[in-house]
Amino acid sequence: LDLDNFLRKNPGMSLGPSRSDSLVLIGLFQFKEIAKGGRIIEDLYELEITILPKQQLKLPKVVEIGGRIPRNGKHHVNPDYSLCLGSPVRLLSILSSQPSLAGFAEKCIVPFLYAMSCVLKFGDPFVFGELAHGEKGIIDDYCELFSVKTQAQVIRVLEVLGSKRRQANKEPCLCGCGKRLGVCKFNRIINRYRKLAPRSWFKKHAMNPGQGV
Repeated sequence: LDLDNFLRKNPGMSLGPSRSDSLVLIGLFQFKEIAKGGRIIEDLYELEITILPKQQLKLPKVVEIGGRIPRNGKHHVNPDYSLCLGSPVRLLSILSSQPSLAGFAEKCIVPFLYAMSCVLKFGDPFVFGELAHGEKGIIDDYCELFSVKTQAQVIRVLEVLGSKRRQANKEPCLCGCGKRLGVCKFNRIINRYRKLAPRSWFKKHAMNPGQGV
């Protein structure tokens, strides 16, 4: 979690009232960022970040509570008012290189808020590209991540990630080559994501890929 490091880097935020077994951070989140070839943005947002116990493998939930980001279905805000920072597997993949709260802030929260500030201040398009809302956006993102083309293949990849490696390797490869998964190059893609989460996480996600788990 590395909470102390996060609070040092973000002095405008502090611990808020806890909810059940979760940890809540609340306050002003300030950043200065520039995208390649883009604008320099220095801005701040009032955020509430909820962190669940590590054993639940839940990504932090980030809610903008200052009223700057419209909750009209057009500004990447989920129905529960959390910010749609990306698909679950992509976020886990991003975090794998810097698995801490400070890393989550730097690699997931800041790029989203940078893009949002460009939208709100200058009317720019969402600079890092936009996915469709809800399940379609997640499926589209997973098609890119997993190098597949259909929703059925995405679900099958998640199911394979949710099964034992030895068992999965004996099954026909879902890329359609006719080989067993264990001898197909596609297995490298599968193995790339196995380390991100337990099998139980992928198994649950496969049953409802349009929803975070």
